[in-house]
Amino acid sequence: MREKWQKQMPLMPQIKDHAQAKELTAISGIIDAHPIICDRVLQDLNKGKLVAYRTGADGMSADQVLRCAIVKILFGFTYDELAFHIVDSQALSWFCRIGIADKGYKKSALNKNIKGISDATWELINADLLGYAKQKGIEKGRQVRVDCTCVETHIHHPTDSNLLWDGVRVLTRLLKRFRDESGITVPDFHNHTRVAKRRMLAVMNAKRKNKRKVAYVDLLKTSRKVVGYAHKAVAAINAGATCDPLVMTIGFQIEHFVDLTRRVIHQTERRVLHGETVDAKDKVVSLFEPHTDIIVKDRRDTLFGHKICLTGGASNLILDCVITEGNPADADLTIPMLERQKQIYGRYPLKASFDGGFASKENLKRAQSRKIKDVCFAKKRGLSETDMCRSQYVYRRLRRFRAGIESGISWLKRCLGLTRCTWKGWDSFKSYVWSSIVAANLLTIARGKTAT
Repeated sequence: MREKWQKQMPLMPQIKDHAQAKELTAISGIIDAHPIICDRVLQDLNKGKLVAYRTGADGMSADQVLRCAIVKILFGFTYDELAFHIVDSQALSWFCRIGIADKGYKKSALNKNIKGISDATWELINADLLGYAKQKGIEKGRQVRVDCTCVETHIHHPTDSNLLWDGVRVLTRLLKRFRDESGITVPDFHNHTRVAKRRMLAVMNAKRKNKRKVAYVDLLKTSRKVVGYAHKAVAAINAGATCDPLVMTIGFQIEHFVDLTRRVIHQTERRVLHGETVDAKDKVVSLFEPHTDIIVKDRRDTLFGHKICLTGGASNLILDCVITEGNPADADLTIPMLERQKQIYGRYPLKASFDGGFASKENLKRAQSRKIKDVCFAKKRGLSETDMCRSQYVYRRLRRFRAGIESGISWLKRCLGLTRCTWKGWDSFKSYVWSSIVAANLLTIARGKTAT
């Protein structure tokens, strides 16, 4: 039966003479002072499971899972490194509640348990931390700064030729598994992966447009053949040729990748053969992370991931985060971010500072109608300083204050892994982002406590 706390505290001395150990001690104290945090984690870990009394292995407690997740983020460990360090390091063993006699946990157990915490739970944990910060006078949410950034998904740079090659090799691998597990031979099935790879390389290395187009035509032809084989396999399953659950699962995977590969074929035909422009929202940029969006930053950089909008406070805590789908304009997020502050604190902030992309006369009017005294946009966009704030002095002060969130975003990316999400899937992406924010806020509060 899974437990909230481990049955016995580890008999291990606590290290006190190092700065990082003091930070871990402060974070541990915050977690211990808020049992509801582990209650939330426990609900996720027990979701969909029958609770039996004293049967089977105890497994990791909710407290241990949360602490291991925080250590992984703070130190940038892989699961393999995490499994080693939580038993090798005296400080981390103490923090993660791993006793002297414990053997630790394998990377697969750490992976399964840490990723079992949902993004909604991480968001609620962050709300608990903000409540603690308000109670201690660390952050009251009266002055906020808002900016957006992009978190990339874990994909290779997408090109149509690479995506077609991905579709051919993945479908071929699944068709082989289908044949081996079911004993059903797909009519006319042939392995075209070598041909597809050659055509993909020909596209990449072609120096002339006409040669590249010829290679694309051959690659599209091969891709259609493989999709045709996959359709025959799915038809055999739908006709009741097999009832094996494993084969049915393979069939669902084949259907999933067939749909994505067909979309890639369609967008390649439109772009390469017909010279059309395909909208970003209609494009597939990864077969393995199909939720990935195309994010264009100021017509300079093109990134592949998701846009997130962060609200920071005067204490450098991250007060809120919105993970968007698509690439909405910053100006469309101004009022929603202020409304979310009211949900968090029960009132609007007194002062709000935004990046230049959030600026518009309508947004200023709507923000001031919510009794926000000073609204600063980094770029004026036709607005005067006295229109936004009570004086030029207040405007310049808020503009300098807004620049602080740039350093906060840089810290999240450099030190807490927010540059690129290495977890797979849309739900895991959201959990990854929120877990990094929770770890960052815990560390910020802990550093404030150790400095005093």
